[in-house]
Amino acid sequence: MIRVAAATGAALAITALSAWEAVAAPVAASPYVVVLEDGITTPDGTIDELSARFGLRLKNRYDRVLDGFAADLTAAQLSGLRADPAVAFVQPDAVVAAAGLSQPVVAGETVPPGILRVGGMSGGLTRPAAAPVAVLDSGLDMANADLVARTGTNCVKPGTPPQDDSGHGTNVGGIIGARNSGAGVTGVAPATPLYAVKVLGRTGTGTLSQILCGINWVTTYGPGLGIGVANMSVTGAGADDGNCGNTNNDAWHKALCASVAAGITWVVSAGNAGVGFEKTIPAAYREVLTVTAMSDTDGLPGAAGKVPACKKGEADDRYAAFSNYAATTASAGHAIAAPGTCVVSTKLGGGLSTYNGTSQAAPHVAGAAAACIGTPAAPGPCAGLAPAGVAARLRADATAAASTSGFAGDLLRPVAGKTFGPLVAAATY
Repeated sequence: MIRVAAATGAALAITALSAWEAVAAPVAASPYVVVLEDGITTPDGTIDELSARFGLRLKNRYDRVLDGFAADLTAAQLSGLRADPAVAFVQPDAVVAAAGLSQPVVAGETVPPGILRVGGMSGGLTRPAAAPVAVLDSGLDMANADLVARTGTNCVKPGTPPQDDSGHGTNVGGIIGARNSGAGVTGVAPATPLYAVKVLGRTGTGTLSQILCGINWVTTYGPGLGIGVANMSVTGAGADDGNCGNTNNDAWHKALCASVAAGITWVVSAGNAGVGFEKTIPAAYREVLTVTAMSDTDGLPGAAGKVPACKKGEADDRYAAFSNYAATTASAGHAIAAPGTCVVSTKLGGGLSTYNGTSQAAPHVAGAAAACIGTPAAPGPCAGLAPAGVAARLRADATAAASTSGFAGDLLRPVAGKTFGPLVAAATY
């Protein structure tokens, strides 16, 4: 996982004073997310009133998955807002990071082994059209000929195109839906429309406020655009309170619950720390489909493939040593696995890139979910299902295929204390 120092508060402008006036020291401010109480009839007016009363400069507003805003707050502003009856809670704006580890560029096959392993391009045939997918990441390479990239929103620099400046998002997008064009690579669901929702910057990190901006956009505009699935290969620290974030004051969880209720299936990465994902968010949230990583080098079951060339200590058809896993029965109920080692996909600027991480495992499942939903003209077996139904169908099909397409660490070949889930099976969608 890529990590950088936490963001600091915005710098304050200092006005030049005359020689006879004392120069006041700037007041320190830190970034926060402010969530309003549920049921406020005029949230926009309330936000405007709070902004004026406390002298705030808002960085983001949220009006769909929750009512609230992001701003840099001084200690006095923080205290005043927390005491205000219109405010449910105030949460520090945490730094989050992409759940992938970059590797040197390598040459890859037209159909990468991981895509073959999960049933993408089964028999060399292109599957039916898939539902559009929102990719919450570092953006997409909007000019990449191998992607059907569409403009969503830019939560890092609002008002500008969601162009990838890291490469992580473009790699993720290619795993989901790179074209079957005879050049480059193919994705699990080739030519799937991908909506770029930029929530991470050039270094592969972002903030809670940017994540909330992205979830808000997907939930507001996704249903009208036909978006049925959202992929979020991002991790932060936290836990599931069993109450959609209303007990432990978690805006991320609260927002995702509202988005799931609106019909969006969320596929997220488990994280790369080699521990139980119960303390990693959004992986810990029971409302999402959490994807762990395994290794595949030949596109076939049987553990006969070579050792992964770009990642030491891994083996064909075995769980990835770096992958987080489910350590409790409750967590195991929403876990599923996919290839995440030495994954070759589209590269920013053209060509191929190779990454390791649950960031790369998650889009294999997002592509499968999109194919399972299909389109109005070509519905799949998940068409019309609520997100919980989509997740249940993918896990059930993966479990049914485990006897012939499993790996060391799945439900039939368990590792003590660790559940990685069944390997996603996209061949029938």
